[in-house]
Amino acid sequence: MGLLAASTDAPGSPHTGLPKGHDVVEGDLEQALQIYQMWKQTYPRDVVPHSNLGYTYILLGQFEKAVQEIREALSLGPDNGLDSSNLAYVELAQNHFDEAKATFERALVRNPENFVARYGLYLIASIQGDSTSMADHLAWASGKPGEGVMLYFQAQTATFSGHLQRARKLLREAADVEKRHKFMGRAANWEAITALMEAEFGNSSRALLDATAASTAAQGSDARIVVLLALAACQDEKRAAALASDLAKEFPADTLINGLWLPAARAQLEINRGNPRRAIEILQASAPYEHGVYIPPLPHLYVIYLRGQAYLAARQGLEAAVEFQKILDHRGIAGDSPLYSLAHLGLGRAYSRTGEKEKSHKAYEDFFALWKDADPDIPILRQAKAEFAKLQ
Repeated sequence: MGLLAASTDAPGSPHTGLPKGHDVVEGDLEQALQIYQMWKQTYPRDVVPHSNLGYTYILLGQFEKAVQEIREALSLGPDNGLDSSNLAYVELAQNHFDEAKATFERALVRNPENFVARYGLYLIASIQGDSTSMADHLAWASGKPGEGVMLYFQAQTATFSGHLQRARKLLREAADVEKRHKFMGRAANWEAITALMEAEFGNSSRALLDATAASTAAQGSDARIVVLLALAACQDEKRAAALASDLAKEFPADTLINGLWLPAARAQLEINRGNPRRAIEILQASAPYEHGVYIPPLPHLYVIYLRGQAYLAARQGLEAAVEFQKILDHRGIAGDSPLYSLAHLGLGRAYSRTGEKEKSHKAYEDFFALWKDADPDIPILRQAKAEFAKLQ
């Protein structure tokens, strides 16, 4: 999905006055919710606690609560384009594409330089197949501080269709643009997401090289989390375990690091070891956060995808199908993530496990339709074609 907030070197943030409290310093979102609730009770006409509650609920995937708080913030400060953008992202997460588009456009009327709204409109145009609007938003961002982020979204669009070589090129361009603007943290983000992309597509050797490069440049926790996921996916257990330990020590109270990302890495390592049932147990703790929407490069719906893979490895096809269908039911959250395309493949594999041949065929065919002109040498694509041939 899109950019809801920016890193410290990004253009624009949805926060209207975010204090350095529990959510920023420690990442303790539950404690942050308590603080903001007390704040709004003490100062009911202050827009800040409503804005920050709305954003925190987005991170937690609690979209109805997010809408309530953001609408209250807008009633107190109707000209805040970033609150409007966050409302639009919630609408997008709920698959309300037309409503989200209208809300983003109203935010742009208030502030034509609202990068966050531009990112969202690009995503909606991509989902709806509006190539003209996509090109317009890309052209608008050229040369501006948010150009690197828009290049990242272009790369996501490429990976969605299996255009891996193009995605690599765009992510390199994104990192180079960020470096020219001195946004070094964001440059590391795009290098990290390159590693995870390669890992999910089956290019482990290349992914490990990219992960090493990203690790050297990574400054914030987000890039390091993505590197961790890539290392785990590539079965680099030693480095993954070391990085996971570092993150746990550095962020002991961070809700999402400890409740979502570290369990994801540990679950992947258990799958690698041939212990998928243990992986499923580990991921139970992540269920409350699995629909959250995050700042790029953190991957949306990743835990759901990983749980589906664990069920496949455990030969529990019915349960795997449920997980992959969750992703397909949330295109607004997935955006142009390649995990959405790969969820079709996962669904085909799941139905193959249950013996539902017709459903399995359909899911494979849906995947091949999305990747109809994909780069032919992608390992996961070659594997999918071999599997499908055996189903005939």
